[in-house]
Amino acid sequence: MAEDLDVAHTAGPLLDRMPMRAEDGEIRQEFVEQIAGAIHAADTPFLRAVVAELHEADLGDLIAALEPDDRVSLVEMTGTDFDFSALNEVDDSVREEILEELEPETVAEGVRELQSDDAVELLEGLDEQDKEEILEKLPPSERDALERSLDYPENSAGRRMQTEFITVPPEWTVGQAIDYMRDAPNLPDRFYEIYAVDQAQHWHGAVSLDALLRSRRLVPLSDLIDEDRRRVSVMDDQEEVARLFGKYNLVAAPVVDTENRLVGVITVDDVVDVIEEEADEDLKALGGVTSDEELSDNVWTIAKGRFNWLLVNLATAFLASSVLGLFEGQLEKMVALAVLAPIVASQGGNAATQTMTVAVRALATRELGSNNAFRVVIREGLVGLVNGLAFAVITGVAAVVWFRIPGLGVVIGLAIVCNLVAGALGGILIPMVLERVRADPAVASGTFVTTITDVVGFFSFLGIATLWFGLN
Repeated sequence: MAEDLDVAHTAGPLLDRMPMRAEDGEIRQEFVEQIAGAIHAADTPFLRAVVAELHEADLGDLIAALEPDDRVSLVEMTGTDFDFSALNEVDDSVREEILEELEPETVAEGVRELQSDDAVELLEGLDEQDKEEILEKLPPSERDALERSLDYPENSAGRRMQTEFITVPPEWTVGQAIDYMRDAPNLPDRFYEIYAVDQAQHWHGAVSLDALLRSRRLVPLSDLIDEDRRRVSVMDDQEEVARLFGKYNLVAAPVVDTENRLVGVITVDDVVDVIEEEADEDLKALGGVTSDEELSDNVWTIAKGRFNWLLVNLATAFLASSVLGLFEGQLEKMVALAVLAPIVASQGGNAATQTMTVAVRALATRELGSNNAFRVVIREGLVGLVNGLAFAVITGVAAVVWFRIPGLGVVIGLAIVCNLVAGALGGILIPMVLERVRADPAVASGTFVTTITDVVGFFSFLGIATLWFGLN
């Protein structure tokens, strides 16, 4: 364990001797125990060496694997060697617990070492009082820049952008721009292009680094400036920004304000985070789970977050069951109807879920709109009809073989066709209607679609059976 190691050892040999991750990519429990032992033994030199060698993503995984008390101790003991950007790699609840335990001065020092977009991400989840206490510890210029970013709407380009970028006058030459970048002390850690602006920071265009380095020193920048470079507004939604990156294969995009002044830049690593967040949010919404639920949340928080949609589902389940109550007498006369009714509802529900999943994704990516809505709806209805006919034959034969009642095969076959068509149409139309009224299709579609297929499935099956067998 930690006490068996010489504190003079660096992290490099340790990580070679005991890799952090197993072959399947999971963090090794032995490594976590090694770090925990060092924390309990107050082996600060060892911990500083380890933290200094770890990538921010690996450090985030290590923090998540430690016990809550050990997480705060690790940050405090490693001091300036701790990379606060690692806190953006952990669950929101874990990050907030750590930040609430740390002194505002400690957090402020860590924030100063971050790129502005990482600093904003770290601070935006805190309550206003904690946020103000940390911001007050920062130098005025840095505090003002972060406060401006935090004032932009949540999920906007203004929140996502970093305010570190390189600007040059458009009248410079290539040589002047290169010399400036060589001498400037505070360049961004990583950049892909420089931007031409006037004295009031108004946008003139972008110059890519490859074009800059391929040109001779005396070439005017005006010959290289791309005035039509795609850019985004500070108020643009982050999903629209991500879509722009994907459509035009961008690596970076300048961000301008309402007066066309350059105020920031969004890079592809920020967009990857947006894509992951939006996909995670939509996937959770389809399951009726709140977007802020994390694996690290406690039982009460998770139960409270899931309760509302379970309550809605209970109400819709009673609605579907009430349809069965309308045919109570028929169910008593023929037990086979009670046995087979859930099959009809289930097949329709599964078909609807397939269609709904495709529809929600198409709406999110703007592939489904008013220009092709009618064609897509007709296509999905025909898909439901084709599959309904196929499963009508399969289910009908199975029902006849099972219960030895020839007419039962016809009844369930017709019901299957009705419900698969209804499920397909419901799966496409409900998300489209919710999108039109500006509700999130991923959040509410599942409950409504399931209700439709249950009601249509039970009613069509039992109604057709009543007519066919004359059970009324």
